[in-house]
Parts: sequence; C-alpha cells; structure tokens
Amino acid sequence: MRSLPLPLALTARISPVAVLACAGWALTSGPAAPPAAAGHGAAQQTSTQSASGSPGSSSSSGSSSSSDPAAGATAKAYSTAPSPCTSVPAATVKSLVPGAKTAGKEIPSTDTKLRRTCSWNALQGYDYRWLDVSFEISASEQEAQQEYQQRVGEKSGGGTVPGLGDSAYSVVNLTTQDKQQTREGVVMVRVSNALVIVTYNGSDFETKTAPGTDEINKGAIQAARAAVGALGGGQSPSG
Repeated sequence: MRSLPLPLALTARISPVAVLACAGWALTSGPAAPPAAAGHGAAQQTSTQSASGSPGSSSSSGSSSSSDPAAGATAKAYSTAPSPCTSVPAATVKSLVPGAKTAGKEIPSTDTKLRRTCSWNALQGYDYRWLDVSFEISASEQEAQQEYQQRVGEKSGGGTVPGLGDSAYSVVNLTTQDKQQTREGVVMVRVSNALVIVTYNGSDFETKTAPGTDEINKGAIQAARAAVGALGGGQSPSG
C-alpha cells in the first residue's frame, strides 16, 4: 500500500504514522481539534438540529431545574461519573468507528469520580474516525448549568437538540489543514448536575475530503443519547 501523507493537524491523533495501515497499530494520543483554515471554519447546522431554540435553552419540558435559586444551587442528582467505555453499545461503536476495538480506551483523569472520558479511533482503508465520550459531574445543578452555558457560548453556529437531557446542543465544523479536510461534531448535554460531552470526527485520506455534515452530526447525537442513558449508573439515592 502506498504511503499516506497526513496533515500536521492529524498527527496529534495518529501515532505512529508509519504503521497506520498495518494490523496491530494503536493510537495513544488524545484528540485535539485542528485549527480552522480560512474559509472552512464556519460551523454548519443540519436539519436534525432545532432551528428555533436558542443555544443553551432547555430541550425538555421535564427539566429538573428548580425555580428556587437556593434549591438549584444545592440540587445534585449524580455523585459519580459512570464508566464511559461501556456507555456506548458495541454495535454503535462498530457503526460509528469501523475497525475500532469496542472496549475503547479510557483517558487518565485527575479525579475519576467526577471526570471520565473514553476514546475509540480507527483507520479502515483510507477512512479515519474518532469518537470521544466524556462525563463531568458538578457540585450542583446550578454549577452544571453555568458550565454548560459557557461551553455552548464557545461553540457558536449550532443548535439545540430536542428531547435530549435537560438541555442539549449540537454543532459541526469543517476544518482544512494541508489540503486535508476534517469534519467534527460536538454534542453537549446537561442532565441535572452532570454534563455529557461527545466529539465525533472523520477524514478520508485518499480523497482528502471529510464525511458529510449530516453523517457526523447524526453520529454524534446517536452516541450522546446512549451516553445519557448510561448516566443511570451514576445516580445517587435520594435523601
């Protein structure tokens, strides 16, 4: 197989480059979104996102937010982060990241009780896919709301995702580095005092193009729905 000249923006995700197409290769570095190139950094919103809801607004009528500020400051439904590597079904991992080990790889954390992340990545032929799922547990619902709003504000151009958690937001961006396109989708979900962050991206190293916006956006939302369902394992008993 001919060698694949990879762009600098992707070398942080793929190591070692010399054996990407050989059996037994492994990717050990964490994801880092490449800088947007001129003309390609505009966020893209798809039809799967709500066109009317403002970023960061509640996407479910059953939100657990309290009208009492004092209660919101102390409300805490989750005390620990669930296992991120078992949060997405194996069948979903196989579909979103063909060729990846379904067990995933958990990223080291300074506090695994409050923050846990799992990554799946693989190169099949010339198609590369990367999926991250992260759980972050805040001290209160109010603190989680503030963190969620801040992150949504940093990711303009997307839209709300109806029916997912208490609040959910999705955004897709296309970047180009060394003539290689990468399309990345990010979904952020708040459920009470927990945040779920999903990152899903892909590239085609033969054509130097990227997967379509709809494919990346739907894949990220699919993984996010599974991850939100896994939060049940981290819920602390009431009282």
